[in-house]
This record gives sequence, structure tokens and C-alpha cells, in this order.
Amino acid sequence: MSYLQRVQPTKLQLISLKRNVAVSKRIRKILEDKKEVLLRELTENVEKAKSIRRKLSEDLLGAYEHLLAAYADMGATKLDSIAGSTRGRLDVEVRVKRVMDVRIPVLVMTGGASTARYGVVDTSPELDEAVRKLSSSLADILKAAEVENTIFRIAAELKRTQRLINALEYIIIPKYERDIKLISTILEEREREEFVRLKKLKYVIEGRRAQR
Repeated sequence: MSYLQRVQPTKLQLISLKRNVAVSKRIRKILEDKKEVLLRELTENVEKAKSIRRKLSEDLLGAYEHLLAAYADMGATKLDSIAGSTRGRLDVEVRVKRVMDVRIPVLVMTGGASTARYGVVDTSPELDEAVRKLSSSLADILKAAEVENTIFRIAAELKRTQRLINALEYIIIPKYERDIKLISTILEEREREEFVRLKKLKYVIEGRRAQR
């Protein structure tokens, strides 16, 4: 099948192609708006992730320093025994929010963290402070995981959106416009040929009338 047969150079096809171009351009505009929102969300979450990581790093470093002090005060054997005999609990609920149709898991602590319980007799205040700092860091650890997952998902959607924009911009719309130009040229040529044919027919008819 030839290219012209596939294109079907008719006025109806020309109207259809022009409509397709208009729709494609509207879709491209919607996708470009979506891209702007995704870029803004991505930038905000990257900055948020940096901030959370800085705070988390400081808090965990502080907890580690207190833990080292507790080791010095209590000894490794006793501290390891406490660590092995106690258990904490963290209840987390996973919810979902949407950012431009991107599903983002949200991690929510329900009821707070239940820290490990141990006897306070013959324990160091440094251990208490280390446990307190670690417990307070749990929410930030969850938030860091949530934000980094958000960044990954938004980046993936941004990449997909850009591919669609590129397809419309460089493949689909240009093809429609080439087809429109080709069909318009063919129809104009047909109109000229028809005009010439009718003009010749008119001369023939007028000539026959003159001979009568």
C-alpha cells in the first residue's frame, strides 16, 4: 500500500488531521503543565531530603556519642546484655497520597514508638540519653524513607512525561502537519485540474453552440 493510499488525501481526512493536531497540542500543553508541577515537587522533596538527612545525621551522631559514653561507664558486657534482653516496638501505617496521579506511600507512626525497657539500676544516664535520641530519630528515619521514595517515583513519572512530550513534539505533531501539507497540496492541485477541465469543457460547449 502506497503512502498516499494510507493517508487518504480527502477533505474529510484533512479536517480529521487538523483536529488531531489541535488535540495533540492541547495534550502537549497539559503534559507540559504536569511537568512543571512535577519539577517543582521534585525540587521541594530533594531540599526536604537534604534537611532531614542533616538533622538525622546530627541526631544519630549524638546518640552514638552517648552510646560510646555508656559503654565506657557500664562496660561492653553489661550493655550488650541489656541490648540482647530488651525489645522495642514501632507501629507504622502506610497511607497513600497522590501528586499529579503519582501514588506516593506515606509512612505514619501510629501511637508513637515503644522504646526498649530496661532496669535503671546500675545503668548510665548516657544510655538513657542515647535511647531517647534514637527513639526521637525514628520519625525522621521514616520521613527520610518516605521522601526518598517520593523523589524516586516523581523522577520516574517526570521521565515518562518528558518522553510523551517529546513524542508529541518531534514525532506525532510533525507527522500530522506533514500529512496536512501533503493533502492540502494534492487537493489544491486537484482543484486546479478541475478548474482547467471545466474551463476547457466550457469552451467546447460554447464552440458547439457557435457552430449551430
